[in-house]
Amino acid sequence: MFTTEDFKQLSAKGIEPEVVERQLIYFREGFPFLQLDRAATVGDGIRRLTAEETDELAQTCERKLGQRKVFKFVPASGAATRMFKDLYEYMQSDDDNENAAVHEVFDRLEDFAFFPELKRILDEQHIASSDKKKIAAAIILQDGLNYGQLPKGMLIFHRYTNDVRTALEEHLFEGALHAVNADGSLNLHFTVSPEHQQGFEGLKESKLKNYSKLFNIHYNISFSQQKSSTDILAVDHDNQPFRNDDGSILFRPGGHGALLENLNDIDADIIFIKNIDNVAPDRLKPITIMYKKALAGLLIALQEQTAEYYHLLRNGSFNEELIKKILDFLTKELSFQPPAAISTWPAEDVKACLMNILHRPIRVCGMVKNEGEPGGGPFWVRNNDGSISLQIAESSQIDLNDPKQKAIAASATHFNPVDLVCAVKDGEGNRYNLLEYRDSKTGFISIKSKDGVELKAQELPGLWNGAMAHWNTVFVEVPIETFNPVKIVNDLLRPQHQ
Repeated sequence: MFTTEDFKQLSAKGIEPEVVERQLIYFREGFPFLQLDRAATVGDGIRRLTAEETDELAQTCERKLGQRKVFKFVPASGAATRMFKDLYEYMQSDDDNENAAVHEVFDRLEDFAFFPELKRILDEQHIASSDKKKIAAAIILQDGLNYGQLPKGMLIFHRYTNDVRTALEEHLFEGALHAVNADGSLNLHFTVSPEHQQGFEGLKESKLKNYSKLFNIHYNISFSQQKSSTDILAVDHDNQPFRNDDGSILFRPGGHGALLENLNDIDADIIFIKNIDNVAPDRLKPITIMYKKALAGLLIALQEQTAEYYHLLRNGSFNEELIKKILDFLTKELSFQPPAAISTWPAEDVKACLMNILHRPIRVCGMVKNEGEPGGGPFWVRNNDGSISLQIAESSQIDLNDPKQKAIAASATHFNPVDLVCAVKDGEGNRYNLLEYRDSKTGFISIKSKDGVELKAQELPGLWNGAMAHWNTVFVEVPIETFNPVKIVNDLLRPQHQ
């Protein structure tokens, strides 16, 4: 199946042949579905903090976060093309019919934070307010704002009295309010695509001095790209490698699960993760920051207790009282249910099991009430070893042809807004190898095309799905006000972005 030239291609990309062989198996056999036990709900897998608890945990964060090295990790590689899908279709159509989304864009054009910049271009190009197709072109094409090709992070999202801010700038602003290190530094890491990195670098350089002065902090901003070693080959409908015209194998990016490699490269104790398009204007920042701190405070408390129990077990402490305390901690605090048969195991097997569970990265994930937004949901999932743990599951990971699984999926009350705080070192400051805690048997297969020819594409386990499957996971309900995604340009017209 593979030629000498194929192996040279694999070597150049840093991909081992056995990795590709495993990918081909998944193409032939598919990925196994998750086995949902039940939806995670408030009181059963999702914590709802009282005002007092929120305040106390935020204070814990303020006291202790400075003792740790903190990073803010922002996936920002996607172009904004899909944000403007309706405008593209309208601009390329032969008629002037506007769907509801396009009509709203033109009707409320002046409400967009980018309108002053757009107006400058319209004036320069002598575009009349009635020439809507030219206005659409001025928004999305290169001789205008070029928003159809820029990454979301470089788009102007919010307008203030004396200023406008891009999504990237809002992350610079937000991070300064909750993730500053004891030495006055803010570590921000953005994952970007190769064609956009120069633009990000330029935007950073043009804005950094002002923000450093405003907050009296030092910004350490870094960028990385998905590694070519995480690319996945495409196949035809016979599950044979799809080849380019020159005979080489076609590889495609592995999806956001590939960013686990980038996350694994960061040397930090605590990492905040949040998507580039989920930012709030200043009037909503107080509640956002309060819950950021509360999630981090809870993470720190859980990490400290986990480290203490692991230390006791490793140093020989082992008795029924300690076992009971640890089991209570796992089930009540870390939301992990060990295999039911653990009560019948030999003592040394119980100890090994508990140490294995305690010695894992920890993530505390914000969950918002489901109000119709797209996104993975929180579920209790049965694992192959008989344990039950919390997972963020996408619909593609669930067997919706199974009536019971479909009913569980439909009963979910919350969804994942990608608001995570992660502890990626053990109690002694040693970094976990995050690659060891993913479930490689999860992933996604979809139908794509190249030059009009259909192919099958595969993605790695999602970063907050299978890529973190074997982390200790805690879900906390956060207010909907903390979740302000921008998936289409019209989202910028929602009240929370005005």
